[in-house]
Amino acid sequence: MKKSPIKRNKGLIPVSRDHHHGLLLCWKIRTGFSKDISTERIKRYTDWFFETHLMPHFDLEEKHIFPILGNQHELVKKALAEHRSLIALFTDCDNIEHALHMIVETLQEHIRFEERVLFQEIQEVATEEQLNLVGDLHKEEDFLDNLEDEFWA
Repeated sequence: MKKSPIKRNKGLIPVSRDHHHGLLLCWKIRTGFSKDISTERIKRYTDWFFETHLMPHFDLEEKHIFPILGNQHELVKKALAEHRSLIALFTDCDNIEHALHMIVETLQEHIRFEERVLFQEIQEVATEEQLNLVGDLHKEEDFLDNLEDEFWA
C-alpha cells in the first residue's frame, strides 16, 4: 500500500525542507561509519550542523510553531523532550561514537514524528495568519552545506 504524500501548508514547507536536511545528516553519518571514517571527522561535521542548522531550527519550532498548539499539548511535550534528547546527544563528548549512532536513530524518528503527526495536527488548528508568520520568519533559502571535509562522498 503506497502512502500519498503529505500536503504541507506553504508556511511550513521551509521547515519541512530543514527536516530533509536532517535526514541527509543521518545518511551522512551512516555512510561515514560504513566507510570507517574516524568519529572525530564525523563529529566535526555534526557539530557544525548542530550549531548552524539544528539549533536555529529548534528555536523557530519552539518559539513560533509549537505555541500554536500550546506547550502543554501532549504532542508538543513529546517534541520538546525529543529536542532535549537530541541536544544531549549532539553535545555528548564522553562516548562520541555511541552518541553519533543514537543521533541517527533519534533524529530520524523525531523528524518522522514531526512531519507525520505534529505538523499535521498544527495544520489542522492553525490560522492562515499563524502559518504565514512561520513562513515569513523562515524564508526559503538554499541550504549551505559545509563541504570542507566530505567524508560521506
